[in-house]
Amino acid sequence: MTIQLIRHGKTQGNFEKRFTGGKTDEPLCQTGILELEQFVSGKIYEKSEEVFVSPMKRCIETAGIIFPEKKSEFIIMEEFKEISFGILENKSHEELDGNPEYQAWIDSNGKGDIPDGEKFKDFGKRVMEGFRKMISMAKTEKITAVIHGGTIMAILTALQGGDFYDYMPQNGRGYVLELDAETMKILALRKIQ
Repeated sequence: MTIQLIRHGKTQGNFEKRFTGGKTDEPLCQTGILELEQFVSGKIYEKSEEVFVSPMKRCIETAGIIFPEKKSEFIIMEEFKEISFGILENKSHEELDGNPEYQAWIDSNGKGDIPDGEKFKDFGKRVMEGFRKMISMAKTEKITAVIHGGTIMAILTALQGGDFYDYMPQNGRGYVLELDAETMKILALRKIQ
């Protein structure tokens, strides 16, 4: 099975380096739309028979730009929402600077529990439940998930191992993986350039 994991295009929050998580439902910004249109023109994405999408605006809009012919057939996956960033949600480093809870999270290299946010363990479990559900729902061998950076990172960490932050894709980019759906083993993995 070939699975394309695409991170949504840029939003204003991405430009402002905000923690835009599962509680911030913002649309793409104009630059994000233009970048995605360039990526589509450059043919960086693989064709897909089925498109699974996070319910967040930025993902639905991204999927609509990349796969306009499939728009009425998108399969919305609640499990693929981004992590909830708690007290960090929709804030920038500058706005949080001096907050002791934020500093403790930074000191953990972003691996500790997010203050008042979703625990990484719970996030990973939720995302992988959605991933397995997507695999079982798929009627074809070529599918795409248009999701969030953290969601992609959680999937690849669970399947491939390594450090969570090793898999952070840029907006509009991501990975294509060949997966043995029975064993859930990645047979091949490449970046979307």
